[in-house]
Amino acid sequence: MFADPQNINGIIAAVIGFYFVFFLVFLAIIILPFWFILKKAGFSPWLSLLNIVPFGTLILLYILAFAEWKVIPAPQFAFPPQSPYPPNPPFPPQA
Repeated sequence: MFADPQNINGIIAAVIGFYFVFFLVFLAIIILPFWFILKKAGFSPWLSLLNIVPFGTLILLYILAFAEWKVIPAPQFAFPPQSPYPPNPPFPPQA
């Protein structure tokens, strides 16, 4: 009815190994986008390692939301307003 303690130890080791790999993949999925966002926003990308700390993601989101970004805004191009009507033909009509 009860399993062999040797088998239980093997199962526990496998679960711990799986958990460790899953944790590393999860950290990479979270840290990598924050790394690029922080770099584009003009902050140190090393701040993305705050995600490892409990509630670090929340702290990082507040930093991003309320800090002054050190990037130059993209220029806004102004286009002349266009009429929805076709242009008038020349007057008098020319053949």
